[in-house]
Amino acid sequence: MSCSPLSPLSLKPELNKAQIQAHYVGESVCSSCHELETNHWSHTIHARIPNLAAPENPQIQGCETCHGPGSEHVSDPADKSKIMVFTRLSGSTINQQNSMCLQCHRGKERIAWSGSAHQMNDLSCSDCHNPMAQFSDKGLLRKDGINQTCYSCHQQQRAEFRKRSHMPLPEGKVTCTDCHNPHGSSTSALIKADTVNQLCYQCHQEKRGPFIWEHAPVRESCLNCHQPHGSNHESLLVSARPFLCQSCHTNRGHPNDLLTTANLAAGSNPDARLINRSCQNCHAQIHGSNHSSGVLFHR
Repeated sequence: MSCSPLSPLSLKPELNKAQIQAHYVGESVCSSCHELETNHWSHTIHARIPNLAAPENPQIQGCETCHGPGSEHVSDPADKSKIMVFTRLSGSTINQQNSMCLQCHRGKERIAWSGSAHQMNDLSCSDCHNPMAQFSDKGLLRKDGINQTCYSCHQQQRAEFRKRSHMPLPEGKVTCTDCHNPHGSSTSALIKADTVNQLCYQCHQEKRGPFIWEHAPVRESCLNCHQPHGSNHESLLVSARPFLCQSCHTNRGHPNDLLTTANLAAGSNPDARLINRSCQNCHAQIHGSNHSSGVLFHR
C-alpha cells in the first residue's frame, strides 16, 4: 500500500553512519540505564503511541521510535553521536533532530515550517518542546505554558506586555499562538493571516468595514497607529493624541494657534478640543464612517 504525501512513512529521518549501522535493542535495555527519563516519559502521549513513527516494523518501539536504533550507543555510551539526542550539545545536527520529529508531526499547522523564520534561524523542535515530560497542559512544551515558552527568546515582547496598555495576554484571555503560528506562515512575523488587518479583524470586526468614508492609514495597516503587543499610550497607540494625528495632519481647518503647548491638557490654557480623546472628541469614527456626513469621520 502506497503512502500519501503527508504520511509519516514518506519522510525518512536523517541518520549518521553509526546510527544507520546500529540495530534495535528494545525499550527494556534503554530503561535499565535511563530510569529517571523513563519515569518522566511514561505518562506522556509519546509513551502511549510507541509505534506511530514506524508501524510497519514492530521492532521499533518506545525510546527507539525517536532516538533510533540503540546498539551502537549501548556499546559506547560516552559517544553521543551513536544515537539521536535532542539537545544542542549532542552529536546530532538540528536538521537530523527535526527530521525525526517530522516523521509524525508533518502537515497541518507545520505545513509552512520549511523556510519559516524559526526554521531559517536553526531552531529545533526541542528548543520549544520537551517530548520527555508533561510540563504543560498540551503540546509537551518546555515551560508550563505557551507564553512562557515564547518569552524564552522574545524578551522584548515580554516587556511590551507589561506596559500600561496591552493585549490581554497577561490576564490569560489570549496567547501568543492566537495571533502567531510558531511553526510557520506566509508572513515574516508568523501571523495567522495574510495581512495584519485580516488578523486584527478576527476580533475587531466592527473595524472591518467596508465604509463609505475610509481612513487611508487604517485601510493600509492597523500598525500605522497601534502597537501589536503593548504601549504606554491608551488603546495601544504608537504615540499620544494629538501628536499621533499630527504625524499626518497639519492645522488645516483649525485655528493656527490651536495646537500649542499651552493648549494641551497639562498646559496653562487647556483647550477642550485637546482634552480627553483630543482629535477623536470630534472625529469619533476615526476607523471609518458610513454616515452621509461622515467625510471627516464626525459621525
